[in-house]
Parts: sequence; structure tokens; C-alpha cells
Amino acid sequence: MMNEKKIDRKNEKKNAPEVMRPDYAAQVAGLMGSSLMPQSIRQRLNAFHDNDIAGALALLSREARQRLYAVLDAGKLADVLGYCEERGAYIDELTIAQQAAVLSGLEPADAAQYLQQLDKRGRANLLELMTQDARREVLRISAFDQDEIGSRMTNNFIRIEAGLTVKQAMRALVDQAAAHDNISTLYVTEPDGTLAGAIALKDLIVAREGTALAETIRTSHPYVYASEEIADCIERIREYEEDSVPVLDQAGKLVGVLTAQELTELVDDEMGEDYAKLAGLSAEEDLNEPLSKSIRKRLPWLVVLLGLGLVVSGVVGLFEQVVASLTLVVCFQSLILDMSGNVGTQSLAVTIRVLMDETLRPRQKLELVIKETRVGLCNGMLLGALSFGLIGAYLMLKGEAAALAFSVSACTGIALLISMVLSSICGTVIPLIFERLHIDPAVASGPLITTINDLVAVVTYYGLAWLMLIHVLHLA
Repeated sequence: MMNEKKIDRKNEKKNAPEVMRPDYAAQVAGLMGSSLMPQSIRQRLNAFHDNDIAGALALLSREARQRLYAVLDAGKLADVLGYCEERGAYIDELTIAQQAAVLSGLEPADAAQYLQQLDKRGRANLLELMTQDARREVLRISAFDQDEIGSRMTNNFIRIEAGLTVKQAMRALVDQAAAHDNISTLYVTEPDGTLAGAIALKDLIVAREGTALAETIRTSHPYVYASEEIADCIERIREYEEDSVPVLDQAGKLVGVLTAQELTELVDDEMGEDYAKLAGLSAEEDLNEPLSKSIRKRLPWLVVLLGLGLVVSGVVGLFEQVVASLTLVVCFQSLILDMSGNVGTQSLAVTIRVLMDETLRPRQKLELVIKETRVGLCNGMLLGALSFGLIGAYLMLKGEAAALAFSVSACTGIALLISMVLSSICGTVIPLIFERLHIDPAVASGPLITTINDLVAVVTYYGLAWLMLIHVLHLA
């Protein structure tokens, strides 16, 4: 009966009419192509989310975008461009005065990122035209390297002084809320600017008016230092799942925050970089990247892998006598190489994921190596036995003698077992060694592990064939 209900629900969903979601970006683009007066267009644009207007920019011609720029005020345009990944191209279409006004309204980190792309003279001209507060924030953020937390912080937060009552804190919140929309968490500081703690807006609202602020402060709120490397603390930030994280200087004074949006972008960027390294790239690529830049990212690793590939080929050449005496073994070389590469890549992925935990102890690392070795051993035994039977049967069907067929399949099965165990160890130990040497474990990329495991598999397979088939069984 329950199964029939499940089937009925599935059929209802399948037969239900498809819900058409409005294409707001297309509606904005259509609005900009209308003959309405600028005032009417401005009023209608207020009904759309800034992200939808940002999505419409790619649908518009340059002339239509110029019309949009003229309709929106600088603050609104800054909010819209804040949602654009390619905001630099759109800012370039603005006049110098518009650029300065928009950069003043952007998040300081976004404005600093755009200014860094300009030459010294162009950057100085725009900074001179920006508002004093925006210029000060941009210069402060620009003092940090792009890999440091300080380069991504913002001043979009509510600061409340310690020692106030709840009623006074609410008044301070109201005074600052017009300039700062990140109000779900309020940060309490001492008179010298030192961070005292944080208060959730909900806790402040439900607290009694006369209550001392100190009674609602959460002193265990997570924080980071502006000079910290992003890669070093991103995992720690993710664990707390806060909507914002305060950023401190070396003296413990509050200098900015990381908002939820910025935290999401940081995690996405860090995962993108790790994925690129796992693919054997020196940095992440995108669709519109110039050819020369893509080549520069890929070529260094390819040169290294070419060298390792030549080593593998040289090792195969050492076993030329085995290949010449017993050509049958060549047929199963790719099987051994492919399986060892797959196993090594699996162990690599597990190890890098485990190494994201910065609190991992040496004993736990040893347990990881033992576990991956056992996994490789068990899988190797199962697949080795399976290949022994299948390869033996295949060779007999081809007309080979049973003794030769199952001798070769036994050699292949044992080589598969040994290479899978060794590949599991390599895929685990190599990133651990890299981490010990303070090198990003993701550098132990898939192509690198695969090439090393090819070398392990070649030596194992042909070495075993030379010893077992030629010198022990005398099959050649």
C-alpha cells in the first residue's frame, strides 16, 4: 500500500505542469529597451533585486548599459555591481566621476581589487576623487597581501562600546544601522578598540532595557587576525558557521569583519585553488582566460610530469628482455597501471580531506596510513583474485595452454595486489610528507600521484614477470 502511494506521488509530480520561474534579468533588459522616461524606469527598477539587475548587464548592449548607468544613482549602481563577477569591465565603461562614486560605494575589498589592476597614475586619480572614508578603507585593505585575511575584511559592522546598558546599545544600533546593513551580530569593544565580545541582535532585542550589556556579551565568539593567511584559517572559520567573523590586529583591536558573503567566497576560492592543484594546475582558470595565461599555469607541471614520464619509460626499457621473451605480458600492462593510478588518486583525495583538520595528531596520521594500506590490501586481494580467474580464462579462450594462461594471470593478479597496496601508501604518505615540509598537500596532485604510481606499477609488474615467469617457471 505504501509503495502504491509513493508511486502515485511520483506520477503526480511527473504529470504536474512545470512551474515557469520569472526571468527577472530579461525583464530588466526589456525595461531598458523601452521608451519610458528615466524617472519611470528608475521607479520600476526599484521593484527588482540588485542581483537581477546585475544579471541583466550581460544581456544589454553597451549603449543600453550606459542608459542604465545614467538612471541609477551611484549607491544603487555600486550595490548592483557588487553582485557582478566581472564588475571591472562594467566600471571601465563609466566616466571618471562615476567610477570614483561607485568605488566609494563598493565594499572596500572589491574597490581595492579593481584599483590594483590600474596603473599608478590611474589609481591615484581615482583615490583622489573618492570619499575620504572610502579612500581610507581602501588604502588600509591594500596594505595587506591578497592571501591575507585583511585584504578581504570590511567595515560593514555595528560597533558598540562596553559599559553601556541594553537601552543605550539599542540607541547606538539605530544610529549606525543606516550606514551598516550587517546588523545580525554586534561587536562590543573597549574604549581602546580591543574586542570584548559579540552580541546577537536577537539577544539584544529580548534583553530588558536596564540590563547591563556585559550580561549579554558572548566572549567566546570566533575571531581571526588581519595578518593571517587565508588558507591557514579558512577551515577554522567554517567550523563555527557564523554570519560574520571579527578581524583583529596584532594588539587585539577590532579593525573589520568578514561577512557571510565574503566567507562563502573565501571557501569557494580556496576549494577552487585546491581543485586546480589536484588537476595539476598552478592556479584556477576560467572560461575567458587568455591562452598565454592558461599555458603558463599548466606548463610547469607538465614539464615535471614529462620528466617523470621519461623515467617510467626508461624503467620499462630496463625490462626489454622480459618483453622480448614473453610478449604476452604487455597486454596487461595498462590494467596494472590504470588500477594503481586509480587507487593512488582515491587515497590522495581521502588524505587531503583529512589534512584539512589542523588539529590532526601524528598518531591519527599514522592510523590513516595504516587504514589506507589495509583498504588497498583488501581491494587488491579481491581484484587480484578476480583478475587471476578472468585473465586465465581469457587466455585459454585465445588458445593458450592452461599452464601458461594461469601463470600469466597469477603474475598479473599478484602484481595488481602489490601495486595497489604500494599505490595506497604513496597516495597517503606523499601528501603527509608535503604537509610536514610546509608545502600545500594539494600540490601532490592527481597527475603527480598517477605518474609515481605508474613507476611503482611498472617495476612491480615487470619485475615480478622477470622473476616469476622467466627465472622460476622458465616460461621463456
